[in-house]
Amino acid sequence: MSNKNGKALKSLATADRDAILKNAASKVRDYVSLLEEQIEQLSAIGLALSKEKDMPTLLEMILEEAKRITNCDGRTLYMMEDDEKLKFEIVRTDSLNFHMGGTSGEEVPFYPVKLYLEDGKPNHSMIAAYAGLTGETINIPDAYKAEGFDFSGTKMFDEKTGYRSTSFLTVPLKNHLDEIIGVIQLLNAQDPGTGKVIPFSEDAQKLVESLCSQAAVAITNKQLIDQLEELFESFIKLIATAIDKKSPYTGGHCIRVPTLTMMLADAVEKAEYGPYKDFSMTEEERYELYIAGWLHDCGKVATPTHVVDKGTKLETIFDRIDTIDTRFEVLKRDAKIDYLQKLVNQKSSRNGEAKQLEREYKAKLRKIRKDQKFIQECNIGGEYMAKPLQERVIGISKYPYRQDGKKQSFLSHEDVRNLNIPKGTLLPEERQIINDHIVITIDMLNQLPYPKHLKNVPEFAGGHHEKLDGTGYPQGLAHDDMSPQAKIMAIADVYEALTAADRPYKDGKKISMAMRIMGFMRDDYHIDPDLFEIFVKEGVYQQYAEEHVKPTQIDEVQQEALLG
Repeated sequence: MSNKNGKALKSLATADRDAILKNAASKVRDYVSLLEEQIEQLSAIGLALSKEKDMPTLLEMILEEAKRITNCDGRTLYMMEDDEKLKFEIVRTDSLNFHMGGTSGEEVPFYPVKLYLEDGKPNHSMIAAYAGLTGETINIPDAYKAEGFDFSGTKMFDEKTGYRSTSFLTVPLKNHLDEIIGVIQLLNAQDPGTGKVIPFSEDAQKLVESLCSQAAVAITNKQLIDQLEELFESFIKLIATAIDKKSPYTGGHCIRVPTLTMMLADAVEKAEYGPYKDFSMTEEERYELYIAGWLHDCGKVATPTHVVDKGTKLETIFDRIDTIDTRFEVLKRDAKIDYLQKLVNQKSSRNGEAKQLEREYKAKLRKIRKDQKFIQECNIGGEYMAKPLQERVIGISKYPYRQDGKKQSFLSHEDVRNLNIPKGTLLPEERQIINDHIVITIDMLNQLPYPKHLKNVPEFAGGHHEKLDGTGYPQGLAHDDMSPQAKIMAIADVYEALTAADRPYKDGKKISMAMRIMGFMRDDYHIDPDLFEIFVKEGVYQQYAEEHVKPTQIDEVQQEALLG
């Protein structure tokens, strides 16, 4: 070979080598670029998963990312249940236009996969159960050639649909405690260029395993948050139940006020008129108001039962009217003894004088009975007690009365004070004890370490006894000091209290009377006029009454007069 030909061959060999190296370098760059893209995608989906709050959407995102990574046709997500079964959560097959569970709104009709057989042995024949039991990833290139697993159900499905289930990738979802909380099963990876079904690659498997690791964390976090919220709500409802058990007259109030509060809040958000036409709340803000509604009277756990349950004016541990009735019986007895004594001492046997004594006795008896009935009626709380009636109680208290031979007042000073309560059944100091429940509520709520989205709970719950003119309690807040949510709760609290039929001191008012009273409160600037307008116009009072008020209390309300 000539020197010239040798140089040409050497030059050609060098060119081939350079081409090969260049091609290899290009492939490496493409591979690195693909890896970088996949890592970025995994990072992005990890961030998205951590932010998603809706569980069906979260699960759907996980499956769709698995599809993107592997270009698979079918995918199934199982979630572990407490009874050692894998429940079908989402089932999707694109080529069959098949989508059940998740965000589809369609229930998955398949029975859960049992992890253990009837004899108690582990169910290793089912591929999903095997992954759920062992925590291992199973990558099968062709189900029809695979050994060790039962694919009879898959083959029956294929026979019915004309489908061909070939490659499977089954990956467990493990949480931070290394517990298996679910399984992802992917079906029929496809070549991006030809669409031909191919086995799942090792690289795709590793990426899906990484995705499942992130997904398990996101699912577990969501479950933990849901469980904590459920625990928090259960604890709140436990407080309301405790109040209910302590006093049957207030427990219903604690349950009904949050219901009515949310009804009015919904109406305010929908209203397209007035100062609140732009009012809206996020789901977190709605939840915050709902929690405040449940907690608005939690301070009543510290209120003495004998005050909360004071159904009559003379009631403490027992109703002292029985003691006073006994005194009236003593008066009747003494009147009869006096009458009989006078008859015995009557020197004249003239019939006319005896008749006169009898008439005097019967008149005295009628007066005693009349006064007894009056005192019994006074013992029942009412809306107003006129001054002359109070003077009559004082007069009756001066009846001559002896006990154990000693002269004493027929009615004690405390008896008179209680019987002369002008409104309701509570003395001023007892009413203050009741009012103090809101101070206790605020003190209790201010001590809780709230997350950011619940930080306004004390303000919402603590403001339902405030009035817009600044005359409310406990802080004397005015219009500008109160949030719309606190004003909404104030209206809900008033309407529920007026219509409640389970109070010891009053009957529930008819809704027309309740609304009339609230109209006066609106005029006196005690409740928000614009919110009250929505309460009336949107029929919130009627909707609540139909669900929570006795039918006998529901009558016609003149809306035009209320709004006029």
